[in-house]
Amino acid sequence: MQFLVYILAYPLLWLISILPFRLFYWLSDCVYFLVYHIIGYRIKVVRENLALTLPHLNKKERKEVEKKFYQHMCDMFLEMIKTMSISPEEMQKRFTVTNIEVLREYEKKGKSVVLVASHYASWEWLLTINKRIAFRGIGVYKKIANPYFDKLIRKIRSKYDAELVETRKTIPLMAQNQRDGILSLYGLASDQSPKLDRIFHSMKFMGIEVPVHTGAEMLAKKYDLSVIFVKVNKVARGYYEATIIPIAEDPKDYANFEITEKYLREVEKQIYEAPEYYLWTHKRWKHRVD
Repeated sequence: MQFLVYILAYPLLWLISILPFRLFYWLSDCVYFLVYHIIGYRIKVVRENLALTLPHLNKKERKEVEKKFYQHMCDMFLEMIKTMSISPEEMQKRFTVTNIEVLREYEKKGKSVVLVASHYASWEWLLTINKRIAFRGIGVYKKIANPYFDKLIRKIRSKYDAELVETRKTIPLMAQNQRDGILSLYGLASDQSPKLDRIFHSMKFMGIEVPVHTGAEMLAKKYDLSVIFVKVNKVARGYYEATIIPIAEDPKDYANFEITEKYLREVEKQIYEAPEYYLWTHKRWKHRVD
């Protein structure tokens, strides 16, 4: 059954991916109308999240953020499909990095790096950063249940020299790379809600006390990895700009959870600047700490 789903879906995904950009974004507008106005996908969750975290905005302003969010979300998920066929040269034009020299300095120092990102703007196209550095680029991800789609995702990411590793295999890989002296960049998106059995700390995020992911900080301290945050801005439809923000060069110099705090403050600033580009459909604040 999984293979049948894959062979039926793949031709459609490929056809979408090769559409000229004008038609491509026209399709995105149609998907937006269906998802937002007809289906109302997770609209209750989005409205609750916006009301909870952006109380300084009135109802009309939050409604505007809501509409822009759904428009962006449809763009972003179709852009993930576009990755199947877009050329590396076109991608370089559409996803730029303002200060790639920061990463090259870490390479010169012989320091492996943990790159912490957020579910903001385009985290899928962020993987293209691997084409511009000498690091072994590794993205930590949750394996897709359908093995055929999982293989497809791995193949697409490999176009940009990005290697995917399942969460449970991250520590053994880091340990092996350290033993072998392989300079690596490990990408993690750490802004969502952790599983209840993986909660070690809570802090305020968008003004609400919630459990937070601390794995990136713990791994950085264990394997002496510098920590950076990548802020991704959407500068126009289909165009993004990333800026590297150093968080901690020597993680052992920081108190426990201080690195996580610095990271989340950067994510907050990004969201407050343009909240419509954050992933509001996730129940990020479901485990609030009273």
